[in-house]
Amino acid sequence: MTRSLLVACALFAVAPASRSQAPRSEAVAPKLEPVAETKLLMVGLNKPNFDGLGKMFRQKPADADAWEFARGQSLLVAESGNLLMLRPPQGKAAQDAWLSRSQDLRDAGTKLAKAAGEKDYVAARAGMAKLANVCNKCHETFRVPTRVALPDAP
Repeated sequence: MTRSLLVACALFAVAPASRSQAPRSEAVAPKLEPVAETKLLMVGLNKPNFDGLGKMFRQKPADADAWEFARGQSLLVAESGNLLMLRPPQGKAAQDAWLSRSQDLRDAGTKLAKAAGEKDYVAARAGMAKLANVCNKCHETFRVPTRVALPDAP
């Protein structure tokens, strides 16, 4: 009797476990896909934010709101580096250069955002120059006839 009771308890204990271990459908990871053209990212996102930062940093921003806005613009430029990584050109060498230049854009934008977050005007101006150089290096690499320039300081 004791043996029968133990077997019954073991079967009862195993039965619910086996039902709960039914095959699960694996979650499908979303596929990252570019939607906008690269030129639209440049004209609609990078250029307006770069130009806005250039105007803002002609002189030291006057208040915390201006610094925070500059930080946001810098992060949008940095984030566009991630978006550009979704659009590499054909060919291994071109892809390698594209991914490297996109990462450089992300890094320069992030450093500029850090300077703005710290309200460091000298570092922000240096960050703007670095960002312009990163843009121009990529444009030269991919033969884009656009030159990025900083507005003159006052």
